[in-house]
Amino acid sequence: MKQIGGGPLGEGFMTEQDKQPLHTDLKAQLDDVRQALGDSSDLVIRQLKAGQDGETDVAFIYLDGMVNPTIVYYLIQSFLVRSDRVDLNMTTNRTSDPGAWIQQLGIAAGDVQPLKRLDDLLHAVLCGKTALLIDGHEEAYAVCTNGWEHRPVSEPTSQTVIKGPQEAFTETIRVNTALLRKRIKHPDLRLESKELGVLTKTSAIVMYIQGIVDEGVLAELHSRLECINIDGVLESNYVEEFIQDTTFGLFPTVNNTERPDVAAAALLEGRIVILVDGSPHVLIVPSLFSELMQSAEDYYQRYDFGFSRFLRFASFFITLLTPSIYIALTTFHQEMIPTQLLISLAAQREGVPFPAFVEAVMMELTFRLLYEAGIRMPRAVGTAISIVGALVLGEAAVEADLVSPVMVIIVSITAITSLIFPNPEVGISIRLLRFVFMGLAASFGFYGIFIGMVILVMHMCHLESFGKPYMSPIAPVRLPDQKDALIRAPWWMMYTRPSLLHTNVYRQPPDESTEKNGGQDSSASQS
Repeated sequence: MKQIGGGPLGEGFMTEQDKQPLHTDLKAQLDDVRQALGDSSDLVIRQLKAGQDGETDVAFIYLDGMVNPTIVYYLIQSFLVRSDRVDLNMTTNRTSDPGAWIQQLGIAAGDVQPLKRLDDLLHAVLCGKTALLIDGHEEAYAVCTNGWEHRPVSEPTSQTVIKGPQEAFTETIRVNTALLRKRIKHPDLRLESKELGVLTKTSAIVMYIQGIVDEGVLAELHSRLECINIDGVLESNYVEEFIQDTTFGLFPTVNNTERPDVAAAALLEGRIVILVDGSPHVLIVPSLFSELMQSAEDYYQRYDFGFSRFLRFASFFITLLTPSIYIALTTFHQEMIPTQLLISLAAQREGVPFPAFVEAVMMELTFRLLYEAGIRMPRAVGTAISIVGALVLGEAAVEADLVSPVMVIIVSITAITSLIFPNPEVGISIRLLRFVFMGLAASFGFYGIFIGMVILVMHMCHLESFGKPYMSPIAPVRLPDQKDALIRAPWWMMYTRPSLLHTNVYRQPPDESTEKNGGQDSSASQS
């Protein structure tokens, strides 16, 4: 594992003053906070008098927009009501137990943490907490009052299903952990928090099920996360690029999903889920190629003998090889085309001034331009531009003899099949490879395509995801795992987890009578 990051960035942006213990003088504490935050306009400092004598200075510090105003109001109100019963003067009331102080202060909140350093105080305020400072105290208290606006749970946008849950992750990490907790109500579900990014201090959570997870993979993941040294992490892809096994691999070795049910299923198989605050997509490791062809709907519909999954594997080869096969046939291997079809193709290409390779590249690039424009254009004009691009532009290109009609059909087929994959990143990889195979077909014909396929298979078999073979269980062949690879066997047959992860193997107790009776209990069948 190579060292990631480094340089002056990793030495930190925190000054020595920020790392110093808090002053006992309230005024000095507030001056340090104002100076550290640049006296920002959203910084709110409420100074009050409290205590039995009503003369002890206290201050509440928070950032406007990062807290829930109602919670802060009740926090201040409850503190003032009960503070007259407590001696806030440290000279007469000394105790070494912070918990006793918190209990005496009567802070109406579920999460209260004592703070002893300025950097801890700043971090708590920047995370949306309210800090309580008391004159004469060398400790401050951080109270959880988070309340910023966030997007509610909605339907998935990139991994939709007809039958199944219609919930998607949001940009708030605690909402996402709750969505997974709701599905896996077991005490062995573990959450380990981390902070990534020197400046952003983005919260990240590693989730796994103790007793099922592969401890070796978990240790390797922690090692890679510790090596991340960057100023900011704004989305889960930042983490994905740092922890993936191969930087320049053609296929994603870290899976991602926006569906809580998919993440929960991965946890139950022994995999690890990584949640990053601010991202609605979570990461799943280790990831295998066969998983990229699996849709959540495969497990929610009646067993269909793997027909839908077979279509995805067939689409992989259709979208990858169809243009290159057409180029090879029309350029080098015309004798392989039936006579009637060859005459029809020759008639269509009679007025086209470009070779088949240039024709295919022009159409592929045109489709990519339309695809990118369709994603980023305003929704009000999206339909109109799609009609102009798909119908007017394509028909005009054929009428002007710039491309042949059959090339328009081929590009349309490849465009449709490239969008069938549940993970959109697979389509991106195949679109890049398509140009490589088109160049090989234009240079060497079917020989070039064959050589390209051999190299591609060798590359895919060489890939690993956290030390696990990327093409497993196809290569190397693992017979117990074939029940959920090219096909999806009925649930009563899939009583084992993937053997690749070396985890707690059984999902359900293996019972020979269960298999023989089609998944029903033997006693029930006898009755």
